Amino acid sequence: MPEVVVYMLEGRSLEQKRGLIQDITAAVVKNAGAQPDAVTVSLVETAKTSKGKGGVLFSEMQAR
Repeated sequence: MPEVVVYMLEGRSLEQKRGLIQDITAAVVKNAGAQPDAVTVSLVETAKTSKGKGGVLFSEMQAR
């Protein structure tokens, strides 16, 4: 019963999250030999005001 946890910043659409979960599930099925209904994928979203890099909050970084 594989479980994958993805940490990411908030802001993706429902369609993007759905696609990510489908693709991760397919990769686990292909490479770990698990059945799709045995794979759990959790998306842990963090607010841009609650995470930083290099001493700067993501909310204060310029868009790339």
